[in-house]
Amino acid sequence: MSAISTNLFQQWRIPTSKQLLRNSKLHRGNYAGLFPMSGSEVCSTLCFCKKMQTSTYEVVSSSYVPMIKNKTEIDKEDATPKLETVGAFQKLPMVMPSIDILYSALKKARRVSPTKGIANIAKRERNKGAKQLDALMKELAVPLRNYMDNFPNKRHLHSYERSLIELTLGDGNYEKVLGRVNSLKKKLVSVGKEHASLCAKSSTKREAEERLTEGMKKVEEIFKSEGNAVDDLLNIAKTLRAVPVVDLETPTLCLVGAPNVGKSSLVRELSTGKPEVCNYPFTTRGILMGHIIVNFERFQVTDTPGLLKRHDEDRNNLEKLTLAVLSHLPTAVLYVHDLTGECGTSPSDQFFIYKDVREKFSDHLWIDVVSKCDLLQGLPVRFITEGTDAEDPEIVRYRKEGPDGAIHVSVKSENGLNELKSRVHEVLISQLARIRNESTIEEACNG
Repeated sequence: MSAISTNLFQQWRIPTSKQLLRNSKLHRGNYAGLFPMSGSEVCSTLCFCKKMQTSTYEVVSSSYVPMIKNKTEIDKEDATPKLETVGAFQKLPMVMPSIDILYSALKKARRVSPTKGIANIAKRERNKGAKQLDALMKELAVPLRNYMDNFPNKRHLHSYERSLIELTLGDGNYEKVLGRVNSLKKKLVSVGKEHASLCAKSSTKREAEERLTEGMKKVEEIFKSEGNAVDDLLNIAKTLRAVPVVDLETPTLCLVGAPNVGKSSLVRELSTGKPEVCNYPFTTRGILMGHIIVNFERFQVTDTPGLLKRHDEDRNNLEKLTLAVLSHLPTAVLYVHDLTGECGTSPSDQFFIYKDVREKFSDHLWIDVVSKCDLLQGLPVRFITEGTDAEDPEIVRYRKEGPDGAIHVSVKSENGLNELKSRVHEVLISQLARIRNESTIEEACNG
């Protein structure tokens, strides 16, 4: 072996830390006393670590001392909720009817056989009984536990979906049903384990059989009496899955106005949505979704329940759904006015509703539309429902032409529809630019 090869081999066998120290100034004694080296040997150890250092240090007497977090701080960090994007309702698990869960569990439990090799009849019977009760308890409790794990905590949902839960299901009903399911699961586990333990302690075959029958009956009674919580959860899942998914990155046009002013008819004209069109108030019973494609860009259109002239605290849940869409989603507004009086809400009342909504959501892009213009002949009729404010100059002007810059359309005669479609396209393109700009700013702040 050559001298060069021998030298390289020797260096390879020397620990890396020794080589570094040999070539460093510390090895030559320049900093003698700073690091005590006598009587000690530095050995290098090769290790790989995937975790990043997250320790916090403080300066004490010119030295860095690690700060130890107490358990409360650690738990607080771990418990920080992570907000979901919209679409959580489509991820809900499939819930089986309570009767199907019960009969499936009973069928599987009765198939359980005793452990092989037990010669004593009494021991074999109590082993079989304990195993069947344990199997029944698990077959009932495991699906309930899966529901509890996979139905989202309302606090972690997007604000829009939180509002939908409260307004669609009733305030607090979602949590109550999940609480009942969780209570049923705990009771089944407790009673199942108790009777399985009693069966395992039986002294005779007959006693084991009696305790098995008693335990099966008790568990079945509990599930039958409280299993309606599972059926309620099934109905909740069906209701929430039926809510249309809104893409936060896609511009949305929200049609707003009093009941029966023609919003649904315009949605049919502007998008792929096909809402019900009837001549009575509150035809729209929820949020309905359609889509528009402009220059290969996909946009969303929502039809919302009508708003009446009253304070927000007096509004019904259908009206609150409309306000939730405007409050929590990045929407442009197409506000529909009916000056014919056919909708059942007088023009004066519509004026006050419009002013209230426009003031609250002034930051939204906006289009005003006067519908049913083919029915307008001269001045609108003054209705008995109009109050003394009907003679206000601003209201008089509104009753004649609607808001300044409003587009007059008629679905029946197709008057003004092309102008409206062109304006809608312009607003949605502007809304898209606004969303992308806000997204860029947010990424810059987070980056």
